[in-house]
Parts: sequence; structure tokens; C-alpha cells
Amino acid sequence: MEVWRTPAEVPLDLGRTVATIGNFDGVHLGHRHVVGRAAEVARGLGGLPVVAVTFDPHPIAVLRPEHAPPTLTGIGTRAALLAEAGVDDLLVVPFDRDVAAWPPERFVTAVLVDTLHVRAVVVGANFRFGARASGDVSTLVALGREHDFTAEGIALDGGPQVWSSTYVRNCLSAGDVEGAAEALGRPFTVRGEVVKGDQRGRELGYPTANVPASGMLAAPQDGVYAGRLRRLDVPDAPWLPAAISVGTNPTFDGDRERRVEAYVLDRDDLELYGVEVEVAFVARIRGMLRFDSVADLVETMRRDVDRSRDLLGA
Repeated sequence: MEVWRTPAEVPLDLGRTVATIGNFDGVHLGHRHVVGRAAEVARGLGGLPVVAVTFDPHPIAVLRPEHAPPTLTGIGTRAALLAEAGVDDLLVVPFDRDVAAWPPERFVTAVLVDTLHVRAVVVGANFRFGARASGDVSTLVALGREHDFTAEGIALDGGPQVWSSTYVRNCLSAGDVEGAAEALGRPFTVRGEVVKGDQRGRELGYPTANVPASGMLAAPQDGVYAGRLRRLDVPDAPWLPAAISVGTNPTFDGDRERRVEAYVLDRDDLELYGVEVEVAFVARIRGMLRFDSVADLVETMRRDVDRSRDLLGA
């Protein structure tokens, strides 16, 4: 997959394409449904490449930064997930107030026609674009007639609750990692570089890989979870069963930074400092607690590890 960080990076000799447009944050099952339809259309047009068009940063982060949601996936992860779903290339449109002011006609001309030479466009039925979200699927269809491409909107996918990035975020904020996994079609994961912490877990007999959870990336509600960890610096590295803590360690008043701490079950030989890892959340075990003594904490950690082992079949 090619990832073009601006329209200017797209090769000038790019042929006709099929495009799908959206934030694609999380690449949940609803997104995959739209991408699947785009791939089907592309095959029907003789095997044209499918190009996903996304935006960075999230438009709300520019237009209403105080209401900007935490992102479920960075661009790198998003690209990998879209490739798995059937996308050939990814175009990232840098979003700022200038782009936000573009009327629908300019977006279609500058991005879809002049840059991607689209033959067809597939979007979700609720797709809006252009200044003040003035364009919708019917706008796209009408502009397609003018510029020699077809356009269609796909009904949103899901059960009683339509799958959406907002739904996934709501599940995570409630600690419902199972609900998030159902909408995503896979366990929710976070990625990051392992940093050296206070090594308190090692002293207690449970050495952890610590990944900062601050910033704009989403993480589950504070608590303890069963899950898995894999290192990303080794091709095809296996997923290892883990007990995962999310939060600030309230038992120790000095801790204020929110982080994800993963203890790989029965392993104290892993050297992961400076290594990028991916942590997957499978099931919630309990909320975050403050303990009166270190002995109480260690005993609860032992039970958490046993519970994780049962839940993961490890």
C-alpha cells in the first residue's frame, strides 16, 4: 500500500481509481462494509485500484478542538487495517481551516477528479463534505454526472446499534472492551513504545511493559483487563497472554501519568524498553482500586493474573 500524505504526493500518471472517503477511525465493521462495496465496484470496472481518502487531524479537532474525540487509530495503524479490508492505497488530506472552507465542488475537483481520476466513489449513507457539511451523497451523485464518475452511499452497518467510531469510544469509556471488539470485528488495541517506569511491578513480582496512555489516542476506562501483547519490531511476533492495567496506580500517590501496563503471564525475561508493542484488550476484570497495603495489592494482582489466565485459556 502507498500512503500519500498530501494530494501533491499522488503520482501524476495515476490512472482511473475507485475512491472511498471517510475518517475511518478504528476501521470498524461499518467501515469495512463500505470498503468491501468499493472493492466490489472496482472489480466490476476491470480491477481498478481502491483508494481510501481520509483526513488528518480529525476535522473536529480543527473546527471544535474542545470537543475533539480521542482517536482510535493513528494513520499508520489505520493504513494497515484498511489494507487488510481491501484498500490498495491511502490518501491523507491534511485538514485545516482552509480545507474546511472548501465548497463541495472544490473538494470533488481538487481531490477526486484532478488527483485520483475517480471512476466511482463509494461512501457511507451519512457522508457529508464541504464547507459547513453542505454536501451529501446526493451532491456527490450530481457532481459525478458532471465529472464522469458514479457515486453511491451504503446503508450503515450494525445491529440495533449502528457501528460507528463514536459507539466504539463510548464502549471504551465504559470499560466495555467486548462491545468495542464486536463493533471493530477484532479486539481493541493500543500501540506505543515501551518506556521505563518506576519498575514497581518488577519489585512486586509482576514486571510490566509500560506504554503512556496520555494524548489524543483512546484507551479503555481505568481498570484491569485480560488481553495480549506482541512486539512490533519482530516480523510475525506471536501474541502473548497478558494481564493489563490502565490508569495511574492510585495506591502509590506519586503516580499521576495515565498509562497502559501489561504483564505478560509467567514471563520475566522480556526486554522491551524502547520497543514498539501492540496491546490488545479481551475482557475487563475489575475497576481500578486503591489498596491499604502493598500485601493487599500483590494478592489482588495474583488473582488478576489467575483470572486473566482463565479468560484467555492460557
